[in-house]
Amino acid sequence: MVYAGNERDWIWRGWHIHYSFERVATENELTDIPIILLHGFGASLAHWRHNIPVLSQYHTVYALDLLGFGASKKVYGNYGIDLWTELVADFWHTFIDKPCIIIGNSIGSLIALNTVAQYPHIATKLVMISLPDISARQKMIPSALQPLVKTLENLVASPLLIRLIFYIVRQPNIIRRSLKVAYIDHSNVDDELINIISRPPLDRGSARALIALSKTMGDFSTSLEELLKRVDIPILLLWGKLDRLIPPTQAQKLAQINPNIELKLLDNLGHCLHDESPQLFNQIVLNFLGSIEL
Repeated sequence: MVYAGNERDWIWRGWHIHYSFERVATENELTDIPIILLHGFGASLAHWRHNIPVLSQYHTVYALDLLGFGASKKVYGNYGIDLWTELVADFWHTFIDKPCIIIGNSIGSLIALNTVAQYPHIATKLVMISLPDISARQKMIPSALQPLVKTLENLVASPLLIRLIFYIVRQPNIIRRSLKVAYIDHSNVDDELINIISRPPLDRGSARALIALSKTMGDFSTSLEELLKRVDIPILLLWGKLDRLIPPTQAQKLAQINPNIELKLLDNLGHCLHDESPQLFNQIVLNFLGSIEL
């Protein structure tokens, strides 16, 4: 049984959203600043399985299954960073409504950054793991070629092809192989993790949700530089030096954009370092938040 806090359901804009919470330990109630955890693409709130029990000793912790993922509704709609940002902002207003800390992994870190940039009153600190730049690829394509590239992408994103790929890649053995690319240390690529990743794609509507995602995910045009310049709170940027999915080639450059950024490049870790090395991650984050001293 995966420990992910007290799991609940919430209706947002008519859609079923799954979330969890864990109250702070009694002795730390007076200093509690809540945390929101945002998972990466294809994951769910259960991916924070080794973090919630530790972080909740010092902070009330909330974790979301983003729309289209985990146990949240698999809708056929216009997905994107801005939609998920609105989800996070409305969740904060409904359940927290006081300054908090937002922590995200991969696409979750971009959503966290966009949320803080759009709604600066929400957060006092921001933690990002393996921050992707969706807009960078678009800028690299010459404007004259963009219509052609879009046409080719639409062909590749045909519903029949995506359904075929989807039914293949959701198999547990394929998922295990993929995770061994994302993780450098395979110790935590266990049956529990395989179940966390493989179970949601079995939900009704998952294939259609993936088709919708493939059509809209590249539409986010705001650059990381623009977003980072707008944030005026302490930022911790974490990256595994051996991240194969989003290599840290631009990490140093990103860290120079905003003096509030503290960059830590971690040895021998990959894309999901919060789950790959949870003890190290928990210590670094709690130290950054001022909850403990290393």
